[in-house]
Amino acid sequence: MTMKKTARKKYIALCLLAAGLLGRFWYSKQALQKVKETVSFAQSFGQQLILDAGHGGEDGGAVSITGVPESSINLSVVLKLDQLLGFCGVSPILLRDSDISLHDPQADTLRKKKVSDLHNRVAAIESVTDSVVISIHQNTFSNPAYHGAQVFFRQGAESQALALVVQNTIHESLDLSNNRTPAKIPDSVYLMKHITRPAILVECGFLSNPEEEAKLRESSYQTQLALCVVSAWLNSGEIWTGEIGSGML
Repeated sequence: MTMKKTARKKYIALCLLAAGLLGRFWYSKQALQKVKETVSFAQSFGQQLILDAGHGGEDGGAVSITGVPESSINLSVVLKLDQLLGFCGVSPILLRDSDISLHDPQADTLRKKKVSDLHNRVAAIESVTDSVVISIHQNTFSNPAYHGAQVFFRQGAESQALALVVQNTIHESLDLSNNRTPAKIPDSVYLMKHITRPAILVECGFLSNPEEEAKLRESSYQTQLALCVVSAWLNSGEIWTGEIGSGML
């Protein structure tokens, strides 16, 4: 292992330790100062990270078996990602930070609002050069036995490599029983079909599975998911510097 990789792993460990301290001692200025003295804040590898909380506003997305809309869980996870990334020195752009749709004012039906929302998300992403998109969603299926987070990627080696890092981190750090592998995003997903930036879509779990749905509603589990994504992002530097190893893909 090179000194560069060793330093990065130590740095990531410090970031996650810092995040844990922040969660435990949220109101402690002394703890926050201690963390700032310990952690060297991250560089974003020259890439601007964009976080997309899927759906929003009148478009709640899928609905869990207890009636919770997917959009609210998506937003909660993204807000935790923003908080943890910021703590590690990364400043992502959030496409939404509240329960809203990004549709134009003149859109007057739910269908028109959904279409307008997607068009505006694409435009917002494309307006940012050297950007990378992480879109957060929740899955559902007719068979309630289905469970486990899965990461999807848009076409391109960088997207596929990032998806693999995130999927492996979730497997190793959160759920060893989850043997899902990254998959290409279908062309039917409008947002991912119409953007040109590297992007992944994280389906955090199945709202149709009773045990997983209960966990997905828990703030502590959402934080664990967010930590996996943050760790993966901080470990993804070689993707953006052109140092992707042949064994990654």
